[in-house]
Amino acid sequence: MRVGLTGGIASGKSTVSAILSELGAVIIDGDKLAREVVERGTPGLEQVVEAFGPEILTADGDMDRAKVGQIVFNDEAKRKLLESIVHPLVFERYAELEASAPADGLVVHDIPLLAESGRADGFDAVIVVETPAEVQVERMLRDRGWTRADAESRINAQASPEQRRAIATHLIVNTGTREELRARVEEVYAELVG
Repeated sequence: MRVGLTGGIASGKSTVSAILSELGAVIIDGDKLAREVVERGTPGLEQVVEAFGPEILTADGDMDRAKVGQIVFNDEAKRKLLESIVHPLVFERYAELEASAPADGLVVHDIPLLAESGRADGFDAVIVVETPAEVQVERMLRDRGWTRADAESRINAQASPEQRRAIATHLIVNTGTREELRARVEEVYAELVG
């Protein structure tokens, strides 16, 4: 069974993904793959440099993710350009990893921008992790050291909660304790493998 997992930035999606993995799901992490396809020496990084210029590289030749983030999250056309480079490379890797998973397994594709990509209908089920925007902002300020303006800009660049709910077959509202979150994830997992 192929399942999409998504949620806004700082919603707790990574924690849900880790719990699903502990329960036995095979996780294919979109964030990890998005970093992997633009690592130093990859064709993906070459394409990003062609599109945005060598100033997006660190002194070591890696992509300066913070710099690219500042460019694309304040300019929709540039964000779409970056996505047009990265998304096809990520989906290629997804296919490779999925093909290597057990035939009877639960394969969870952890995709931060699933609602934005229009690919939700390619999954047997979609899990959406949701947290109130103010909680997301508080987490980014506390855990990532971002400014309120940067945090709000990231949230506003992503799909709205309504857009994510529209693709959800399972909604996990992450407003309680870690134990409550685990209980809800176990419930959803049981429904999926049942």
